[in-house]
Amino acid sequence: MRRPSIARLLGSAAALALLATGLGGCQTMGDIAGPLTSKSDTVAETDPRRAAEVYGERYRANPKDPDAALGYGTALRATGQRAQAAAVLEQASLTHPGNRQILAAYGRALVDNGNFQKAFDVLGRAHSPDNPDWRILSVQGTALDQMGKHEEARGYYASALRIAPDEPSVLSNLGLSYVLSRDLPRAEETLRKAQATGRADARVRQNLALAVGLQGRFAEAESIARADLPPDQAAANVAYLRQMLARKDNPRTAARGKPPVVAQDLSD
Repeated sequence: MRRPSIARLLGSAAALALLATGLGGCQTMGDIAGPLTSKSDTVAETDPRRAAEVYGERYRANPKDPDAALGYGTALRATGQRAQAAAVLEQASLTHPGNRQILAAYGRALVDNGNFQKAFDVLGRAHSPDNPDWRILSVQGTALDQMGKHEEARGYYASALRIAPDEPSVLSNLGLSYVLSRDLPRAEETLRKAQATGRADARVRQNLALAVGLQGRFAEAESIARADLPPDQAAANVAYLRQMLARKDNPRTAARGKPPVVAQDLSD
């Protein structure tokens, strides 16, 4: 299970910095490096904890096996063991420096752990200009957003959208980029576009609820959030937004309390 986190809060004196890898504490999407590669255990491909056991055994038996390292690192990330996942994938990237799947997984693990510049650099080695991957471009954008390079990040989202037009996960990340720079109307417009594709997941709706709530439209935000969250959690998120905006002129007090559910999409 994964818990979303907020490093800074949006207000007149504080900008929202979002780094969340799942919705409501759970990660349900796949990995940008692709599915687990072993076909020996179907359960391992559908149950992250079982996958961690299966691939962990394979990895310990042969740490130089790239499939075992990739599967183990992916499973560790899926079960919230982020630091260990990064360590496994880092070693695998050193052993197999040309393996782009491993580089992609390692780059995403670095984003999970807040090492954004290194993540951006590693992800850049995971694909090439003549064979770009929209998933990796989108994750590179999230790394840049976390470093405050919002305009540069949007260039990466634009490149991703040229390859995968109207991809809701990319539009969602772009919408959050606008949240980060406090352009809330554009954030809402972009997130509504993502939702309108008919392929958006719950994270898109929760991010839309965030953008709407931050504009003070709390009832509408709660209505959007209730599509995926229990009523009490949706209400708690909106209550937090109310508290945050009420304290927006005092960043220290605004930083207290439980953050709303938000999610940048780092998945495929």
